[in-house]
Amino acid sequence: MEAEKYLIGNQFYSSDYIVEVKNPYSNEVVKKYYKTPINEINTSLDYLNEVYEKFKRIPIYQRAQLIERITSKLQERKEELSYLLTLETGKPIKLSRIELERAIFTFKCGAEEAKRIQGEIIDLDQLPGSEGKKGYIKRFPIGIVLAITPWNFPVNLVVHKISPALASGNVVLLKPASASLGCGLEIGRIIKEVCDEMKLGFTPVNVVVCSGSEIESFASDERVKMVSFTGSPLVGWNLKKKISTQRISLELGGNAGVIVDESADLKLAVSKIIMGGFAHAGQSCISVQRVYVHEKIFEKFKNLIFEDSKKIKFGNPFEEDTIVGPMINETEAKRVEDWIKEALDSGGKIFLGGNRKGALLEPTIMLDVPKNCSVNCKEVFAPLITLQEFSDFKDAISQVNDSDYGLQAGVFTNNFANVMYAFENIETGGIVINDVSTYRMDSMPYGGVKRSGIGREGVKYAIEEMTERKILVVQI
Repeated sequence: MEAEKYLIGNQFYSSDYIVEVKNPYSNEVVKKYYKTPINEINTSLDYLNEVYEKFKRIPIYQRAQLIERITSKLQERKEELSYLLTLETGKPIKLSRIELERAIFTFKCGAEEAKRIQGEIIDLDQLPGSEGKKGYIKRFPIGIVLAITPWNFPVNLVVHKISPALASGNVVLLKPASASLGCGLEIGRIIKEVCDEMKLGFTPVNVVVCSGSEIESFASDERVKMVSFTGSPLVGWNLKKKISTQRISLELGGNAGVIVDESADLKLAVSKIIMGGFAHAGQSCISVQRVYVHEKIFEKFKNLIFEDSKKIKFGNPFEEDTIVGPMINETEAKRVEDWIKEALDSGGKIFLGGNRKGALLEPTIMLDVPKNCSVNCKEVFAPLITLQEFSDFKDAISQVNDSDYGLQAGVFTNNFANVMYAFENIETGGIVINDVSTYRMDSMPYGGVKRSGIGREGVKYAIEEMTERKILVVQI
């Protein structure tokens, strides 16, 4: 098996060191990559610093054209990249294809938003002495964006960094997750191909293969103007402590709550919660984790979710109907197994599943779990949900808010008063009505509060994070 190269400057390089990637289902080495030496990361930053001065000046139509061509190539390689995604991470192939479609859409958004980065004009004659003055406000790119991405959405979350950065005239140093290196490198390869075809003479995105601790040493480098990180809260908040003058966007974890009130469509709620909690082995920061169901419908809900959850296909991620594949590795599956034992020792009960084989954990539902158990109060990041009864809607919201996290929440209700109360009072970055917390449209503002992060993604909103307002004051 030949190792693949990393992208520094405007070409691909090898080194004396190799990193292996294992498929979590088979536990076999499926890919090898050359590791980037620290001095070459330095070289990349110097290169990107120079390229930024050129890239920020290219016409908007050319910037949009660049992203459009990247989008076309991604569409052409959709099946190839879907296979690679499943090969490296164990994500079911059906869900890998969906991720590729989302990534294509995210790049399309970038091509569109590049053409409509708008400024504003304000009248400044608001006090005596400012007669005839107007302010012309425009957004300018900031420079190098250091993008650090996770393994669970290794294509679309890479694109969520690169698309708005390129659309707004910035350049990117990408550090993809060690468990899914190929996806990030292939995006880099596509971008370089398009830049060569357009005869730009440079590539505004470099991709390095290194550890998290190695790239973190560059987070406060004066050449880096923004750090955009998606990953665990522990790593993210520690990273924030290490930066100096850089901007930072943190998209971190959660233990998402979903409320089902007595007016809800139960079949809809059950079907959505099963997919939102179990698909891709629950390895999403907005996967359903804590489910609160009104006491009047609790028994009926329990029966429905028990029967329907037994039908979900889990196992080999390359089989077309698999929804729950392996966790990213056996160590993570064992961690959740320990958390389940802790909940059982504290009085919780397994309602469904709970068995593990290697990195595979059965879709699991638990009842009567105390709120301070890890499967409730921490981010489980696994195909596991807990069910709890409530009698008062406001109390259910208080329970959802009783968390260190606040990324997204779902509410199933046909009561408009409950909709508005949830919107005003749930402490999360997003509330989804009659769907689960796991819902995300890639053009919408996405991000959390509390320990779930700072800043917002969604191409238009990420562009705001990646640009600087400048005002020109004119006397008319």
